[in-house]
Amino acid sequence: MGPQKADLLKKELALFTFKDLLEHYPLRHLDKTKVDKIKELNYNTDYAQVAGKLTYFEVLGERQSKRLVAYLKDDTGEIELVWFQGINWIQKTLETGHLYLVFGKIGSFNGKLQITHPELEPYSAEKAGGKSFLDPIYPSTEKLKARGLNGRAFAKLTYALLQMLSAKDLPENLPEPVIKQYRFISRWEAVCHIHFPSSEEMYQHAVRRIKFEELFFAQVRLGLRRSERHRFSRGFSFEKVGEHFNSFYNNYLPFELTNAQKRVLKEIRKDVGSGRQMNRLLQGDVGSGKTIVALLSMLLATDNRRPEDQQPFQTVLMAPTEILAQQHFNSIENLLKDLPVCVKLLTGSSKGKARKEIVSGCEDGTVHILIGTHAVIEEKVVFKNLGFAVVDEQHKFGVAQRAALWKKNSIPPHVLVMTATPIPRTLALTAYGDLDYSVIDELPPGRQPINTIHRFENKRPMVMDFLREEIAKGRQAYIVYPLIEESSKVDYENLMKGYEEVKSFFPEPKYWISMVHGRQPAEQKETNMQRFVKNDTQIMVSTTVIEVGVNVPNASLMVIESAEKFGLSQLHQLRGRVGRGSEKSFCILLTGSKVSKDARERLNIMCATNDGFKIAEKDLEIRGPGDIEGTRQSGVLNFKLASIIQDKTMVEVAKEIVTTILEEDPDLNMAVNLPVKNHLQTHRAKTVWSKIS
Repeated sequence: MGPQKADLLKKELALFTFKDLLEHYPLRHLDKTKVDKIKELNYNTDYAQVAGKLTYFEVLGERQSKRLVAYLKDDTGEIELVWFQGINWIQKTLETGHLYLVFGKIGSFNGKLQITHPELEPYSAEKAGGKSFLDPIYPSTEKLKARGLNGRAFAKLTYALLQMLSAKDLPENLPEPVIKQYRFISRWEAVCHIHFPSSEEMYQHAVRRIKFEELFFAQVRLGLRRSERHRFSRGFSFEKVGEHFNSFYNNYLPFELTNAQKRVLKEIRKDVGSGRQMNRLLQGDVGSGKTIVALLSMLLATDNRRPEDQQPFQTVLMAPTEILAQQHFNSIENLLKDLPVCVKLLTGSSKGKARKEIVSGCEDGTVHILIGTHAVIEEKVVFKNLGFAVVDEQHKFGVAQRAALWKKNSIPPHVLVMTATPIPRTLALTAYGDLDYSVIDELPPGRQPINTIHRFENKRPMVMDFLREEIAKGRQAYIVYPLIEESSKVDYENLMKGYEEVKSFFPEPKYWISMVHGRQPAEQKETNMQRFVKNDTQIMVSTTVIEVGVNVPNASLMVIESAEKFGLSQLHQLRGRVGRGSEKSFCILLTGSKVSKDARERLNIMCATNDGFKIAEKDLEIRGPGDIEGTRQSGVLNFKLASIIQDKTMVEVAKEIVTTILEEDPDLNMAVNLPVKNHLQTHRAKTVWSKIS
């Protein structure tokens, strides 16, 4: 490999080392004994391999339209081959009258079948790899192909590398008992057969072994971080359940806790009493009662005092929007009105003297619970003794914003991060495996399922008639528009147009309508919201600012406009704004007449179930894991072969095995064959450096 091609491999595919090349796995394998006849190809054919004589080639067009066109003929017909890049180099390799083996994706142009940027080689050439039962086809790029580094060139490179290596160059990295119990082939066999399998059976063995290896070491990395945090992160110890907690639980709790809520509370109590810092993810479906669990946990903090000065611990709850922060404040202040607990609200709208008093109360310790937006992490906000922090809708905050909470005390407070977006178990085990996490997996008794219906635009008059009937019964309704970006002029105009249209269906003074969107000043937004809360208006026309936190039990109807533009998670969050009272609730998904296949799949799952965890599983299946939580998950889900969607069982098995290993050997001192070295053991060290041999 010359220096120029080597540099190109680095830039195009980040291939720097032998290890990188060995982990550049084939996209598929091709049986070279199977050659398609040109006459048998059609528009439904995906990839094909054909053999024939190159009858003619020429360069057509100029500049951007320049292309190399060639024609390959077998005994049944002729097909066109086209290249748009690397024309000069490819042209030099072609010779008319010679036989070629051609592989590529079947397409069409002007009604004729063609293969664009095919891979081809002289038909008499030896197979790359020589002894392979199936020929590997590797991913490449147009720039690499233009320099002769196509999929089959990678096969030659990889085969040459494997000839240089032996089993001793790839020693075992899985525990021997695991290999025996699950009947994995050796690491060396897996690498050889993933590239050049001797049979389909051996290829499947190789895939199974490498997938497990990827998932296993992801769990090792996460498990070591979690184990280190448990052992070396100091935390406040909340040793007693005191007057605030007991008085509220026995006298003012508005409903009986579900078994799931009680279980989660026990997990939190165990954490905060352990003497190490809690860092727990609490997930639960819309309406499952996460907030009451958070409140009871905060009361545990206010019941305890710092040993050195007997100062009570303070708590903070950070929410992503002013609407949600205000909602939490109103609810918690009302619930605690008969207890000697000082609750304050701090947002961007808090001004002047009121703001100064709140900040002063945090500093001198007279404010026990502070609720707010990201304003609570500003430098000017100083706590006398912050012991417990709750981050609501944690996916709405950046890593740096959450980390700022840790700096509000010399010893980091206990942290509870909450999300109402249910996370599939396999995703939680891989993306959040370094956190302790709790799940509230049941809804409070008495909740009626929401009836979700999909209607096309031509049914709008019927939908509006239905809203009139329900409003006549005393109900209220949301009508939500897809203003995804508050700065989008087109979306804003659509919202205003929709508002006027709603007013035409529901004229004043018989009906009163509120409108809330992100461009409004905070005071106007809050005023309009409160009018709806108090039932002064029957209809709320809104954007997705009401996605989380808004709680109006009398609102039993939601119409989501252009529902095909929303993701599953957001549709489920929006739907959760209704169904909070005792009345039957409805969510109507209104769409245009043309709906894509993916959008129709989303709408169907929404109509089929109210279970947020099933919806999250489907969402993961449709969209993939993506960039889960940005920088926090960097590298964790970067698997070459494994999939947390298709390989759910393997994820669970890997997690269970690694947990057992780390319980017995937290530093992996005995696991000499595991590729984890230089384990840093200071409570400030948050990373584990690892190297695969």
